[in-house]
Amino acid sequence: MTNKNDTMTGRQKILQKVYPFIMKLGKWLGTKASVHENANHQQPITPPYNRTVQLNSGKEVSLQEFKGKKILLVNTASNCGYTAQYQELQELSEQFQNKLVIIAFPANDFKEQEAGSDAEIEQFCQINYGVKFPLSKKSKVIPGKEQHPVFQWLSKPEENGWCRQAPEWNFSKYLISEDGVLMRYFAPGVSPLDPQVMDAIRQ
Repeated sequence: MTNKNDTMTGRQKILQKVYPFIMKLGKWLGTKASVHENANHQQPITPPYNRTVQLNSGKEVSLQEFKGKKILLVNTASNCGYTAQYQELQELSEQFQNKLVIIAFPANDFKEQEAGSDAEIEQFCQINYGVKFPLSKKSKVIPGKEQHPVFQWLSKPEENGWCRQAPEWNFSKYLISEDGVLMRYFAPGVSPLDPQVMDAIRQ
């Protein structure tokens, strides 16, 4: 049986241990802790459901498959101070398994904190954090020609209706309602188990 920490580098073990301090410090300083809300329930200009995601298994899934459930989309990385949020995301997925779908988008866009292959990322997430929710193939999530179409939709108000916030760091979170409305953006410093996140899912 593989020991949990056998797949972690020394840096990853340190980051895991200091994660609670990082979150507390972020709250105190107000860094990477913003929440953007679609207060007027602004409807999307184009629906999100015509976007597809290629999973790290190679399978392609359409967001249309998840219509009728809330969808939480998160850009992730294995060597980040927020990486321990993988475990919190898994807990969130289990708690709201009947009404929420989480999809992680591993990305190497911020300080090259996701250098691994798709297979390495999957193994890291499963062994160290018990991740069972879908992982996409490594993607570009920041604006540019190679930005994933899902994140184009999430960060362009001319598509989603109101939000222009691109991921500001790893573990930026976007919550889409059951009927395809972008409801919230949660910055990386907002825990997936924060009451603001959980209350939005319960709505």
